[in-house]
Amino acid sequence: MSNKSNQPYKGKANLTVLFGDDEAESLPNSSVPFDTIQLPPTQPRRYFDPQAMQCLVESVKIDGILQPLLVRPLPNGKYELVAGERRLRAAKEVGLKEVPIIIRELTEQQALQIALVENLQREDLNPIEETEGILGLLANRLDCSVPEAERLLYRMQNQILRDNDNVIIQPESEVVVQVFQDLGKMSWESFISNRLPLLKLPEEVLESLREGKIEYTKARAIAKVKDEQARVTLLETAITENWSLTQIKAQISTLKSESQSEKSEDSLQTRIKVALTQVNKSKAWSDPKKQKRLQKLLVDLESLLSS
Repeated sequence: MSNKSNQPYKGKANLTVLFGDDEAESLPNSSVPFDTIQLPPTQPRRYFDPQAMQCLVESVKIDGILQPLLVRPLPNGKYELVAGERRLRAAKEVGLKEVPIIIRELTEQQALQIALVENLQREDLNPIEETEGILGLLANRLDCSVPEAERLLYRMQNQILRDNDNVIIQPESEVVVQVFQDLGKMSWESFISNRLPLLKLPEEVLESLREGKIEYTKARAIAKVKDEQARVTLLETAITENWSLTQIKAQISTLKSESQSEKSEDSLQTRIKVALTQVNKSKAWSDPKKQKRLQKLLVDLESLLSS
């Protein structure tokens, strides 16, 4: 891909694209008590970098909340947060009694869609968050589950490979194409080839990548280590000592050599055990010539083991 994976979405994926000019217009700001705002049941963002959060807290201590939180009214008289969770967390830590808000009448689906798009516009977005965010947005627009959205993408890919035709006519497929056009960063084909495979990474590698502890290329290399304990140890060492990709690959080569050596030793031990079992059951004991040969082999083995 020509664009870097850590660049935010710009321009197209905004409220105007999602809901039209009228819905995108800002309403007059107001301030409400902190405890009247509650988080939605579904949160697109799972990880908040502690260092970045501390910087925001210090900023809020000095300047307050400069950008109002986007909320929607609830039947119980409170508000549900739509966009601005970092600011809300910072306000709580600082101890603000009130926070500035913009109120919009939004359905649950619209609110989730805005939250997903806002998350995709973050400057510190990593490849895993981006992939999960796009899948969440697709599921929202298609009114289906994330696994169903993922399966649809693979069906679209298989259809094109099978028919050798880039024309997509199903309504669901048209929604997918439109979402990627609105986001304006990559094609849906590129997303399937380069991003969906990330979700198959081992869980500990996936979590470290999601939290920004390790770079994408390093994570992919470490994920190739099949032995779980060796992989976890390598991951922890690479993060703690900030290993380069070259150092990681060198260690992986060492692990492969050690593994092959261990397999060779295990294979030899297994062969010896099998041979001893066969000797006990063999008819060689009734053959004087074979007994003599076995005795010579035993002397050679004892000599080898004692040296």
